[in-house]
Amino acid sequence: MTNHWVDIKNADVILIMGGNAAEAHPCGFKWVTEAKANNKARLIVVDPRFTRSASVADYYAPIRTGTDIIFLGGVIRYLLKNDKIQHEYVRNYTDLSFIVREDFDFEDGLYTGYNEETRTYDQSSWEYELGEDGYVKTDRSLQHPRSVYQLLKHHYERYTPEMVENVCGTPRDKFLKVCEMLASTASKDRAGTILYALGWTQHSIGSQIIRTGAMVQLLLGNIGIPGGGMNALRGHSNIQGLTDLGLMSNLLPGYLTLPKDSEQSYDGYINNRTQLPMRENQLSYWSNYNKFHVSLMKAWWGDAAQEHNNWAYDYLPKMDKSYDMLQAYELMHQGKMTGYICQGFNPLAAAPYKAKLLESFSKLKFMIIMDPLVTETSEFWRNAGEHNDVDSSQIQTEVFRLPTTCFAEEEGTLVSSGRWLQWHWKGAEPPGEAKSDIEIMARIYQRIRELYVEEGVPIPVLSSISPGPTAHLTTQAPKSWPRK
Repeated sequence: MTNHWVDIKNADVILIMGGNAAEAHPCGFKWVTEAKANNKARLIVVDPRFTRSASVADYYAPIRTGTDIIFLGGVIRYLLKNDKIQHEYVRNYTDLSFIVREDFDFEDGLYTGYNEETRTYDQSSWEYELGEDGYVKTDRSLQHPRSVYQLLKHHYERYTPEMVENVCGTPRDKFLKVCEMLASTASKDRAGTILYALGWTQHSIGSQIIRTGAMVQLLLGNIGIPGGGMNALRGHSNIQGLTDLGLMSNLLPGYLTLPKDSEQSYDGYINNRTQLPMRENQLSYWSNYNKFHVSLMKAWWGDAAQEHNNWAYDYLPKMDKSYDMLQAYELMHQGKMTGYICQGFNPLAAAPYKAKLLESFSKLKFMIIMDPLVTETSEFWRNAGEHNDVDSSQIQTEVFRLPTTCFAEEEGTLVSSGRWLQWHWKGAEPPGEAKSDIEIMARIYQRIRELYVEEGVPIPVLSSISPGPTAHLTTQAPKSWPRK
């Protein structure tokens, strides 16, 4: 979320697409009702279903599933065609006045650099034109034919109300009414917010949908103001913490990223992520990337992180590729991944293509299930229930089900949608031998580490318990490990 839930009360127009806040986020939705009651805000819901959010909306427009990006493209065309944008805002806080390189172009939806054989892009021409001072050339009148503004108008010219009606199934009059209501926030004294959830994020083009929504908000001047923003309705609290605290496989805390396998050079890693100012007197947050990185490494390694060892950069793993959920299941299916720890997730009930998942899980050597409850995934091997066509005798996978604690049986921190780190206390002891996810993972880690030692396999360890300037990584295993 770019704004806090509470800030929604300051909105004049609220658009809900790809979500159902009234039913799925009732505590947060109260701020929508606050805006309606005290700020006379208008609520718009665009959804394939007439949801509980739609039932309290001022205006509802139907849409075909998966066509949101066309609808938003039509909104962009409407705003540009009817000059319903906040000019002072876009000139000062967006790239609409920036001039794009001469060798960039697009035709029939394809941009310059497309390779039809590989179905990939060479993006070298997708850059701004730079002046001798190193800053981007701009045209504040927005009339230059290669300004982002003019290129944007040209690109979205085909997203007509007729196209929206044909592709999205939204009646023309309803679509135009939504455009008109959103356009009313283009003035300085009005604000509009967009609320979305998994109805946007879980599409194969989810990122593009969200970016298109952000473009709408930037044209209207609704980013960075009270009551504005692009606000993702999180499924539960620590989904926010997943990104904020850097718990995704490609992230580090503070929205820093892990280096790629090709980035063995520390300078190359930093330079690829350090965004320099594009125009004079511009504040560039990510120009401080090197400082952020050094600060994080110091927090982890203390005095062992020094300039001569690139601030412990070499200690970071380097990613050869991103292994998301579907990639992992594909590797299982190909026999290239033979073990799987399934923690707090029930993919057989939540992920697509159950038949292929069953085949993939059946090819594993082992599967560890960490969950408070029996799930479809933990019982996939049984000839029972909806999977009664499974032949258990043909499944080689050994399944270990490790019962974990639930929310009320553990203490720790959560991150709310407002980016507040909150501590909660344990309310009850877990039943039987159930243990927290953290303790289970730590015990598995410690046992694996002991096996390395017992079998004499070299593993990297920090040679100095109290890190100092001479601390370094070795492949010598200590005789014993500290235990809890």
